[in-house]
Amino acid sequence: MGEKYILVNDVGTTGTRAVIFDDETNVVAESYTELPQVFPKPGWTEQNPMDIFEKSAEVVREALASAGLKASDMAAMGIATQRTTSMIWDRKTGEPVYNAITWQDTRMSDECERINHGALFKVLHVLGGAYRGIAQLSQALTRNAVGKLLITAGHFTVTPGMSPAHTRWTLDNIEGVKDRADSGDLLFGTVDTWLVWKYTGGRVHATDYSNISATGLYDPFGMKWNSLLFKLFGVPAGLVLPEIRDTNADFGVTELFGEPIPIKSVVADQQAALFGEACFERGSVKCTNGTGTFIDMNTGPEALASINKLTPMIAWRMGGETTYMLEGIISSAGSSVQFLRDNVQMIKDASECEDLALSCEDNGGVYLVPAFTGLTAPYWDPYARGTLIGLTRATTREQIVRATLESIAYQCKDVVAAMEKDTGIEVKGIRADGGASQNNFLLQFLADILDKEVERPERLEATALGAAYFAGIAAGIWKYPEDILRISRAEREFSPAMSPDTREVLYSGWKKAVERAQHWA
Repeated sequence: MGEKYILVNDVGTTGTRAVIFDDETNVVAESYTELPQVFPKPGWTEQNPMDIFEKSAEVVREALASAGLKASDMAAMGIATQRTTSMIWDRKTGEPVYNAITWQDTRMSDECERINHGALFKVLHVLGGAYRGIAQLSQALTRNAVGKLLITAGHFTVTPGMSPAHTRWTLDNIEGVKDRADSGDLLFGTVDTWLVWKYTGGRVHATDYSNISATGLYDPFGMKWNSLLFKLFGVPAGLVLPEIRDTNADFGVTELFGEPIPIKSVVADQQAALFGEACFERGSVKCTNGTGTFIDMNTGPEALASINKLTPMIAWRMGGETTYMLEGIISSAGSSVQFLRDNVQMIKDASECEDLALSCEDNGGVYLVPAFTGLTAPYWDPYARGTLIGLTRATTREQIVRATLESIAYQCKDVVAAMEKDTGIEVKGIRADGGASQNNFLLQFLADILDKEVERPERLEATALGAAYFAGIAAGIWKYPEDILRISRAEREFSPAMSPDTREVLYSGWKKAVERAQHWA
């Protein structure tokens, strides 16, 4: 591509980065800065939309300057963002009516509980639960359109992290917002939509399928807006929703950095990582180990309902063709290591964990169930609590650290097993990215307990890479999938080396520990 490069904004919850890639996905320049978070009350988590925009633009300028490049050297720009964090702003002035309410926010918990325990949801859960029980007898029952809706309805609940909950709170609590929304004066969007709107000077109000499918506002089975949640949360018809475009579509141009740069991709962070890991085949799986762990399986051109309470979403849409995925979220992964460091001060730095875990032959019968805020997929028990079990007078600090790392792998096994049951696909191996995947002990134990190959890519931050791929494909720099497969590189592969008997004993101990942790609060 000569002197042309791909620019990516990777906007997370705690920070935003800009990365410039060449045509072989080498990183030419990178810049990062933290994003301030606002905590007005316990459980409330917000961000200033102007901070998100200004700091995202700031790191782009820094990356361009660091590389000695100009905007005209960029063939395309991609934007990858945190999911479901949402905001409302004035379509004429561009002023946000309130802060962005993030995916971590819990202020609408009581309202969500009211909806979840209402008559409508009780009926849906009874009908869906009954059908789910029958559907376990035949996978064909999970594939028809009505069956998918019933299975999903059987365990579907609204949560305070969903965008309609954020919207309802803003409408009810910020003076004048409801009337302005009814009049069609206000725009709704997630972080990607907001950045596209700001970068294009208000000319483009759009999102992509991967982002909108994570909000709760969109039905991935019917490929349409979720009218049920609009009604339940009272989202006014006048609130202007973004146009939904393909993941690597035309999102306008930005002239903010000098010459025009075409914005050629918008994608949600976990979906970007799935693509960045080149998980293009049906049944391919990636595991992003960060503060939490996100396990995603490409389910191909079909949205699958999950008997095991995983989340069906749109992975991406290119050329009018939709690829779907199943997702299992583990809330406590890297945060369990943070617990060791910050709460009980067993370690001074996360980097110590690998050597400490390797210094003991086994966990000594110790298990940590990191249900600090309940258990997520596939248990979904908000009343579970963190449990350290199996202690004796011989237990050492090293064994507790080892048990903490092992807990991440056990939870991954829970989710992968659920995915295999839901899809009927045997997972051959997984690709692990994210900061915690630097830990060699963790990935080897993951390979051992899964009895599957685990591959670690050269670049652990797969989100930015995925956004770059989407933009580069749209700009004609790479052909999908052959060029991506050619330039994707693994840094290391971990093969299972554990005996079947040992694996069975260890995992059986984990399941017993989970039973002790559940229904505690």
